[in-house]
Amino acid sequence: MTTPNITAVLCLRNEAAFLLDWMAHHLACGVTHVVALSNNCQDGTDLMLDRLQDLGLVTHIRNEGPYDQRGIQFSGLKRADKDPAVTSADWLLSLDIDEYVNVHVGGRTLPALIEALPEADAITLTWRLFGNNGIARYSDQPVTQQFTQAAPEIMHWPWRAAMFKTLYRNTGTYKKLGVHRPRSPVAEQVDASRWFDGQGRELGAQFRTRRIFSNYGRPNYGLVQLNHYPLGSMESYVLKTDRGRAVHSDHVLGMDYWVERNWCDVEDRSVLQLHCVDEHRRTFANDPQLAELHEKSVQWRKERFETLLAEEPNRALFARLLMTPPARAVSIEAARFLASHATKA
Repeated sequence: MTTPNITAVLCLRNEAAFLLDWMAHHLACGVTHVVALSNNCQDGTDLMLDRLQDLGLVTHIRNEGPYDQRGIQFSGLKRADKDPAVTSADWLLSLDIDEYVNVHVGGRTLPALIEALPEADAITLTWRLFGNNGIARYSDQPVTQQFTQAAPEIMHWPWRAAMFKTLYRNTGTYKKLGVHRPRSPVAEQVDASRWFDGQGRELGAQFRTRRIFSNYGRPNYGLVQLNHYPLGSMESYVLKTDRGRAVHSDHVLGMDYWVERNWCDVEDRSVLQLHCVDEHRRTFANDPQLAELHEKSVQWRKERFETLLAEEPNRALFARLLMTPPARAVSIEAARFLASHATKA
């Protein structure tokens, strides 16, 4: 079997501290190139992407506006649509920095998944939500190693827990990239497109044109799941609310977003079984420019959090996070830290 050319499309803002871990994982998983869109970054994300572009791993597009009325991410995807790394790819997949592909067949890679479903034109990668697990402070470690408590395999609600991203053949059936699925289907071709889910089941006609979530109340991860880490540490979540949302930029992140996604019911370390991730990460660490940019981005996150805690709404949010289960058992140090900042305000 010829190794397919798989391009991932990634939108980023102030997430350089997570980028090298994400890149190492997805290169090991079989992604051959990344088209990355940076959005008015202050933490050096754009500079890190420039360096990765110099190394031939990334095509970096600065997505600095004006933005489509549908949001920052849609504007970025419109720019990516025309990029040669997208138009020439065999397969395409739009991802976010908090999403990690987790294949359960063969060598745990995307080519192995494609080989397992040879008739598929599109494969849905259903989210598995990974919760905060009471981790208050940000630390410079891969999220896949820190956050190992997840939602149950079978979910009945909320429906967002069953949302998916789509790995699809770049055959011209769809003319535009989308956040969750390809868009603008060609009428003469789309009916012949065959969609399969992460369990290996062939999907119905509505998936070809409009669905963005899998059927819940049943297993969806037999062949592949998409590990989704939407929260991270409580400290990182405060920074996430400051950054804002990429799609619905007018929606404020708060406790409702946190509670709906903070699932810590089942331990799942399967993503750590992927081979060669550490080798790719060491290669990045040995590049002096990348290593320096990474360290600066880590320091930026720590300093930005200190700045945000000087404002009462951010202190109030952090305090509420500390009081949500299962945080109480591990929150004494963080609570003292919070109290010390309240006295400075």
